[in-house]
Amino acid sequence: MKIVAVCACPTGVAHTYMAKAALEKAAAKLGHSIKVEAQGALGIENEITKEEAGAADVVILAVEIGIDKRERFEGRPTVNIPVQMAVRSPENVLRKIEEKLKNR
Repeated sequence: MKIVAVCACPTGVAHTYMAKAALEKAAAKLGHSIKVEAQGALGIENEITKEEAGAADVVILAVEIGIDKRERFEGRPTVNIPVQMAVRSPENVLRKIEEKLKNR
């Protein structure tokens, strides 16, 4: 599965980057490709292009605030989750997405 994700928490510091790292680790473990953008105190890091978003099987938005450039993801299957869910159980999130995509 090809995944793009955006992580953003209210302060844009610790939890944003913890969620980013957790999703990257879980995707690697499960054999998926993933690009995770962080929108935090330093602005947008590892920005996902419109082309990358268009080529993705799914977009994960692990956000608790409004994000910049959301229009890149229009028309793509999107999963919205709390940042804490990405931090605490990223493998479960990805497995549920696998099931959902398999059954569509």
